Amino acid sequence: MAVTKRQDALSWDEYFMSLAIIASKRSADPSTQVGCVIVRPNNKIVSFGYNGFPRGAKDGDFPWEREGEWINTKYPYVVHDAINAILNASGADLTGCKMYANMYPCNDCAKALAQAGIAEIIYLENKHPEDKIYQAAAKLMEILGIKCRKYEPTGKKIIVEV
Repeated sequence: MAVTKRQDALSWDEYFMSLAIIASKRSADPSTQVGCVIVRPNNKIVSFGYNGFPRGAKDGDFPWEREGEWINTKYPYVVHDAINAILNASGADLTGCKMYANMYPCNDCAKALAQAGIAEIIYLENKHPEDKIYQAAAKLMEILGIKCRKYEPTGKKIIVEV
């Protein structure tokens, strides 16, 4: 008996990128919500992550500002989505896994992903390709042989009501 695929079924890329976007909605960052999902080669989910302050931080403990004196901005305190996903994996072996993210990783996340053994990164957008931290990430991934590709949206609409 032949098995046919439903026409409205999501591809793996559509499914995992959708989950990364949903994960990004957990971020309280008022300007940039970033989320990701780490997946084994057999398409089993290992971990999720999103950008936010360290565990235990309460609203108002740290600033969300993007500009001003560095110590008074979000940058020294925010944990990026990829780092959170690696930490949320609780020591699981991530060698050969893929990461789907709605944003291109920065150089610090690229280093952590390389150390964790991530083999491929699929991202939705790179808002600042001219920024040196993203250029360094691209160079690092190229030299280390980490596949990196831009996800091309298919136009499918997914409606989630909660």
